[in-house]
Amino acid sequence: MKLIPQSIALACLLGSLPLAQAAPTFARGADVGWLSEMEAQGRAFYTRQGQRADLFEVLRQQGVNAIRLRVWVHPADGYNGIDDVIAKARRAQAAGMRLMLDFHYSDSWADPQQQTKPAAWAAYSVAQLAAAVAEHTRSSLAALRDAGVTPEWVQVGNETRDGMLWPEGRATTHMDNYALFVRSGYDAVKAVFPQAQVIVHVDNCHDGATFRWNYDGLLAHGGKFDMIAASAYPTTAKDLSWQQATAACGATLNDAAARYGRPVMLAEVGVPWDHPQGQAIVADLIARVRAVPNEQGQGAFYWEPQAYQWKDYPMGAFDRSGKPTAIMDAFK
Repeated sequence: MKLIPQSIALACLLGSLPLAQAAPTFARGADVGWLSEMEAQGRAFYTRQGQRADLFEVLRQQGVNAIRLRVWVHPADGYNGIDDVIAKARRAQAAGMRLMLDFHYSDSWADPQQQTKPAAWAAYSVAQLAAAVAEHTRSSLAALRDAGVTPEWVQVGNETRDGMLWPEGRATTHMDNYALFVRSGYDAVKAVFPQAQVIVHVDNCHDGATFRWNYDGLLAHGGKFDMIAASAYPTTAKDLSWQQATAACGATLNDAAARYGRPVMLAEVGVPWDHPQGQAIVADLIARVRAVPNEQGQGAFYWEPQAYQWKDYPMGAFDRSGKPTAIMDAFK
């Protein structure tokens, strides 16, 4: 009798999905949620040769084949609301790009420092929040479907290291509610796009212990997801050199793929745009995703590469004239 490897046995006990089919083409992605706002302010983008071009064409020339877009519930200025998302998604799909949607379940940024409920949901009970997650996810995706756009991946929550929809869904105090909200989002995604891969996304890829705590907790409380995603910003990892941070990130991805029996990817990558080793850092991260055994490492997305001189964000990958830097060559 053939023995089952311990890692696979553990994955089965934790409720993982059956072994996946052959891995799809590696996703070389970019998150460009700021695009419409930048264009409205007159920002232009240029190829490496200095020719003005649509951003999606510039990214395509740099090897990018996938786009990530965030979805907010009721943003004050409309940007990242569903209508804005649909407009960007249609452009991305027309350019031949694959698509990831990233539901924040907030009216603005949701991340490890803030998981603020949408204003309209402020007084909701836990059951009402779960229903709101489901309805917002389902209606947003239905609108996308009706616009002729099909996402390949859908994130249920953004960088949910400590859960989402605080305080009710804070994982350190209410892991059960966090899992409920994830499950509500998962089921809503599958109701509209059954083939979409549903992602749960945690930051600090170098912190493997937190990944185990988060995903173990989700599965123990009935949470459902198809893929694990991480954020990796190696130059900001506390008390680590970038080399140590990328190595630790690789170890986290390997462990997660083996422990849970699911594919992994980097949903966010970033380095300072002018870092002398920026290309090497990003190339190292991409190589570590590709090296996850059994082709379970399925992609990496740079976060807002086109953000040059924009909102004081220092980790784009375009120079001050609006052209891609050598960082983007890591995606070729």
